[in-house]
Order: sequence, then structure tokens, then C-alpha cells
Amino acid sequence: MSCRQNNKEKKIPFILILLVVIVLSILAKIFIFDLVRISGTSMEPTLKNTQMVLVNKLAYGIVKPFTSEFIIQWKKPETNDVVIFLHDNKMTVKRVVAKENFPLEFYADSEYSLKIDEKLIPLTESQYQKLADYSTVPENMVLAIGDNYSTSIDSRDFGFVSVKNIVGKVVCK
Repeated sequence: MSCRQNNKEKKIPFILILLVVIVLSILAKIFIFDLVRISGTSMEPTLKNTQMVLVNKLAYGIVKPFTSEFIIQWKKPETNDVVIFLHDNKMTVKRVVAKENFPLEFYADSEYSLKIDEKLIPLTESQYQKLADYSTVPENMVLAIGDNYSTSIDSRDFGFVSVKNIVGKVVCK
């Protein structure tokens, strides 16, 4: 009889430890880190289609679970950060090419383009029309563009991204 009691006493702590590990893993996935599979070629050559990346969800603040809003925000994205945000109910990965108050320089000669630092980013006529009224990136917004300009649907198409909608930063590929 005492052997069975010892066996039960050993199983209960193991089950308790297993439950604690599962709960902590779920909380870490919701609030701290997430593995995301890249879908599409808009971030090539930096990130490839089907590649897994690690996202730091605490890079900019604490995100409300299952939303794209912050409970507390302590930092804003910086230029060149590769960020994750919700667009059209899909998680989207793009690079921040300009943050709030950054001056925007447009060209509309034979082709349309946007100059960010020394880099010329090509624009279609409709993309130019959408952005040309802005001389700077608006407050609490970023210009998020894919590295593969020819295939990326990004801020050139849907406009600036609100900083409060950025839920994480890609930290490892």
C-alpha cells in the first residue's frame, strides 16, 4: 500500500510541473515571442517565402492578446526595423523605411519615385497620387515597405502604418 502512495505522490508534482510549463509557454507565445512563417516574396532577399522568423512582441510594448493594439507602449519602431503588423486581417511583415516627421521627397519626372535618404523607391502613378500630398511621415505613423519593391504591397499602396498597430519586431531569421 505504501508503494502506491509514493507513486501517486511522484506523479502529482510531475503533472503540476507539466501544467505550469504549458501555461508559461502559452503566455510567452501570446505576450513575449512568436514564431511566424513568412508567406510571399515581398521581403526577399532579406526574408524568403516559407521561412520561419522569431518575433519579439515586447520590442515596443505589451500587446493586447488577439488584437493589434498596445496595453502599454514604451518604444516606437526605428528606421530599418523589420516589423509585424495587422493589415486586412492578416499579419504583415515589412521594413520601416521612414518614421514620424521624416521628410519625404517625391519625383515625378519620366517615372515616379520616393527618395528616402539616398535610396530611390519606385512608385506607380497611383502610389504617387496616394502619398504625394505628404511632405513628412505623419505623427505616430511609419512608412513600411517590403524589400522587394516590385512584388510588395505596402505603405505605397495602403498608406502609412499606425505605430499602435505594430505588434512586434523580427529579431531572428
